[in-house]
Amino acid sequence: MNTIPHWINGSPVPGADTAPVFNPATGAEQARVALGGATDVDTAVQAASAAFETWSESSLSQRTQVMFAFRRLLLDHEEELGRIISAEHGKTIDDARGEITRGREVVEFACGLGDVLKGSFSDQVSRGVDVHDFRQPLGVVAGITPFNFPAMVPLWMHPIAIATGNTFLLKPSERDPSAANFVAGLYQKAGLPDGVFNVVHGGKDAVDAILTHPGIEAVSFVGSTPIAKYVHEQATAAGKRVQALGGAKNHAVVLPDADLEFAANHITAGAYGSAGERCMAVSVAVAVGDAADALVAVLQRKALEVEVGPGDRPTTDMGPLVTKAAQERVEKAVGTAQAQGATVVVDGRGLKVDGHEDGFFTGPSLLDHVTTAMDAYREELFGPVLAIVRVDTLDQAIDVINANPYGNGTALFTASGEAARRFQRRVKVGMIGINVPVPVPMSFYSFGGWKDSLIGDHPIHGPEGIRFYTRPKVVTTRWPQPAQHLTAGFDFPTSN
Repeated sequence: MNTIPHWINGSPVPGADTAPVFNPATGAEQARVALGGATDVDTAVQAASAAFETWSESSLSQRTQVMFAFRRLLLDHEEELGRIISAEHGKTIDDARGEITRGREVVEFACGLGDVLKGSFSDQVSRGVDVHDFRQPLGVVAGITPFNFPAMVPLWMHPIAIATGNTFLLKPSERDPSAANFVAGLYQKAGLPDGVFNVVHGGKDAVDAILTHPGIEAVSFVGSTPIAKYVHEQATAAGKRVQALGGAKNHAVVLPDADLEFAANHITAGAYGSAGERCMAVSVAVAVGDAADALVAVLQRKALEVEVGPGDRPTTDMGPLVTKAAQERVEKAVGTAQAQGATVVVDGRGLKVDGHEDGFFTGPSLLDHVTTAMDAYREELFGPVLAIVRVDTLDQAIDVINANPYGNGTALFTASGEAARRFQRRVKVGMIGINVPVPVPMSFYSFGGWKDSLIGDHPIHGPEGIRFYTRPKVVTTRWPQPAQHLTAGFDFPTSN
């Protein structure tokens, strides 16, 4: 059986311990992955620290040339990487290609850093004195990433970190680890020097070693809110910069004036795409006023049309959940919702896919008459479960969203510009879609929510990514003429 190694200093490195990697569509173990700890992290940090000495002094042209070559390789190997992701995560190959595309957009942003990294210059701020500023890389930085986007989320981090002159240590999810090693190989083919990009696999031991290692300057994290809080607390206590993106409970509000067929199409895709295992999934539809009954009817029809199957089957809309435990947790949540008074309009429990009876499948579930006190509303289920909450007005819908502890993404379906403007100004959420169900920003904007969806102050990629992976310097310069005899004053210096 194949064992997936670490990738340190440009070479595969075996691990002393391993863990199973499953095919979610069959339920069968298909590989083993190395489990790293403090020793492996330290080895990777030493390699990254040595590489930083030369990489941080490389020209901007050299760094962007690597990024252009890396982008080309991502395009050339998109199908292969998509199949690797599908086999370990369970999502459809088309969905995997989509995440690679969105990650590649960040690489394209990194290719243009020559313009973004330009500093400013002020002439003659005082007599014979000029001021300019520039940004420098931090050193060795690390990323701890989740299973749900094994290519895209790391690509939100390391291209910007590397292009700005840092070296990078990635700790991907041990559930679908192969994409990280594949990307490491592409970087090497693109001409990235050994040690600039490293991969250490593992669980909590590897995470804790990263959070406390004195040679790591910054940590990027995407995952659940409790772990995001833990990462932020531990890493900041160790003196590191931290960007920690947590969980979500994303609402899509539907007004009576909306095109219900259009809204239901997009809400269905947003709720059940990737089996609901994404932090931007639509997990709550807020039906306003007269829209409710008609919306539920259309959503029921759409949910029943979703074809569930293995990710490599061309007709599949939704694949399995990533693990057996995830499948059991989601199906238990549907039962709990029913016991608490929700109406199960579509029940996805107990689904068996022919030829894949041991796979971790569950079908789409649609719950109506959900209240904000129910577990199905309060908890991030991270599965294909859509809850319907009914309210009378748009203002009530906004109040529901603002009372939720999460503030990652939200959407409004309407034909009213006034309603849209009121919604986007009043709602306490970081990313908003108007007739767009999954409002993930383009790479030249930054991704990040509010409240418990972002722990700390730093969203990811885009301009915020540049600021996170660099620190500024401001230089004040005077070049006096040799014949000048200037007397230094003892008062606080001014521009006079």
